[in-house]
Amino acid sequence: MNNPLKLDEIDRRILRELRRDGRISNAKLAERVGLSATPCWNRVKALEDAGVISGYAALLNQKALGLPDTVLIEVTLDRHDDEMFNRFGEALAQLPEVLEAHLLTGEYDYLIKVAVAGTEGYEEFLRHKLYKLPGLRHSHSTFVLRTLKREPSVEP
Repeated sequence: MNNPLKLDEIDRRILRELRRDGRISNAKLAERVGLSATPCWNRVKALEDAGVISGYAALLNQKALGLPDTVLIEVTLDRHDDEMFNRFGEALAQLPEVLEAHLLTGEYDYLIKVAVAGTEGYEEFLRHKLYKLPGLRHSHSTFVLRTLKREPSVEP
């Protein structure tokens, strides 16, 4: 955050409403949180300026886009120096199938979440993309059977 902002209950209501519907009009948002339009807009702007709201996005349905399957991949690198982490991370960020990538503590170096079209799509991703990344030593994959909860952000 650029400037720390103390959140009150109205800010939290604004954030909850925006979390549910990022396209809500300012007038409707103001009505739902019990403010008039101008104070509501000022609060949203302050939340954005403080970095509490980091952006807005459309949530895409990966099944409708032909990528119905999610795979979680644990990755171990062959070296653990800054150059290797940077090279691997930059190359990984270029792969459109990668939904999330996390640097970890513990047995594996990264946890990667990818969207693929079945086992054939996953094999294609592995053989032609993941295995070609610099420094990859080992990977372990798990197909997601069903997602029980998915949230775009934390509940304020």
